[in-house]
Amino acid sequence: MEKDYIQLKDKVSIVTGAASGIGYATAELLAEVGSNVILLDIDKEKGNLASQNLRDKGFNVNFLKCDVTNALDCQHVSEQINREYGNVNVLFNNAGIIKRKTVVDLEENEWDAVLNVSLKGVYLLSKYIIPIMACHDGGSIINTGSGWGLKGGDKAAAYCAAKAGVVNLTKAMAIDHGPQNIRVNCICPGDTDTPLLRDEAKQLQVEESVFLKGSAIDRPLARLGTPRDIAKGVLFLASDLSSWMTGTELVIDGGGLA
Repeated sequence: MEKDYIQLKDKVSIVTGAASGIGYATAELLAEVGSNVILLDIDKEKGNLASQNLRDKGFNVNFLKCDVTNALDCQHVSEQINREYGNVNVLFNNAGIIKRKTVVDLEENEWDAVLNVSLKGVYLLSKYIIPIMACHDGGSIINTGSGWGLKGGDKAAAYCAAKAGVVNLTKAMAIDHGPQNIRVNCICPGDTDTPLLRDEAKQLQVEESVFLKGSAIDRPLARLGTPRDIAKGVLFLASDLSSWMTGTELVIDGGGLA
């Protein structure tokens, strides 16, 4: 039955940037459909709290601190997960940051930080998880891109560059690892009501309610996305409902790009 394809019972899923926002909502949804979920985040305090909240709801989750920009962190976490779970079926490379600046205003360290978290982090964790998947009949990798990975945006040069890189890295990974039955796809969210979006208002020195309203008003559906909206797209790409999809980007933006 088609309804059974969306179940992830006894599957093992990794979610990065999982302490809040899209990462947390996705970890919760994957757990709801039966997956064992490992939450990864650089913020140990928030990560442990997120994990405890989900365990209190009866879900099988665990938290591991991981800096996705650090190769040793990614390697050690991958090895630990392999030892404890024996496989990885789903990897959601979601960690990312944004600096709302032009190339003129960006400091070099800010450029590096955005590219390292949002793009290098996808490469590093995938580097160590893909061999695990390849030994166990494949899996599904979902990378978080952005609508601004498909078109430009104002005062977000590093972010646009990083997310465009994620979109095309996704395609390259899909080509390389399809023969191992590893599907690699990308979600491209529009403005979603997360701590990251609210932080953009602060960076741009715009009153938060005004910024959020402006982010929603021009979309055909006339609202911001919720983290759960994006999580549903991740679940689709993680599940067998998307079994013949790889190397593509799924835009979830309330019609913003349209």
